[in-house]
Amino acid sequence: QVQLVESGGGLVQAGGSLRLSCAASGRTFRSYAMGWFRQAPEKEREVVAVINWSGGITYYADAVKGRFTISRDNAKKTGYLQMSSLKPEDTAVYYCAASPLTDLSTREADFGSWGQGTQVTVSS
Repeated sequence: QVQLVESGGGLVQAGGSLRLSCAASGRTFRSYAMGWFRQAPEKEREVVAVINWSGGITYYADAVKGRFTISRDNAKKTGYLQMSSLKPEDTAVYYCAASPLTDLSTREADFGSWGQGTQVTVSS
């Protein structure tokens, strides 16, 4: 089990950039896949991006492909989500999560550890 804490959210104008960080505690972080999810007001939580334990395999939701980049630094036990060309529809609470599965998964149920979330607001 790992504990996760997100940071880096905030208010940004459309077209701007933000980088979210996810700091993990626990010795097994490097063996976990990591994902970023988001939940907009009155909408269900959705997957944004996922990265496997080594960083060699990634997945992106169609809505963020080409604009967001997921990465991780296992030595620092930290994951990142670089968000560029932000749009108002990217406004949401962003959560990082960790999954012990070897195969990359986008299912929330496969992620057993979650952070508390960080608010990202994109103004038009």
